[in-house]
Amino acid sequence: MTAPAFNTVAWFQIASDQPDRAKEFYGSLFGWNFVPDPNGAGRYDLITYPGSEIPAGGVGHTDDESENHAIFFVLVPDVAATVAAAEAAGGKVEIPATTSPNGLVFAQLVDVSGNSFGVFTPAPR
Repeated sequence: MTAPAFNTVAWFQIASDQPDRAKEFYGSLFGWNFVPDPNGAGRYDLITYPGSEIPAGGVGHTDDESENHAIFFVLVPDVAATVAAAEAAGGKVEIPATTSPNGLVFAQLVDVSGNSFGVFTPAPR
């Protein structure tokens, strides 16, 4: 399987204060599979589709219902440049460019209609 192209939706996240119920719901509805993320400290599960072992999304464990959300992430070649371009186009930054311990870089933005979305560059291999 090839890597997704830049500027395409390449990841999604569902966050829930009841992650087991969310996994049961989506698993029974779409046949999705869930495994704990080895880097998630017990607070994140990876989602795979039937017939694929490559994760396509994740379930984040939130502390209360007010933090529940669903969001998509676009693969970009440069997170900082994309954040700057989004701001220039009228968007806002919710979470600035952040580098995870494994080197993945991500940011969370708000479009001109108030919709949240994320951008990311994967960790170096």
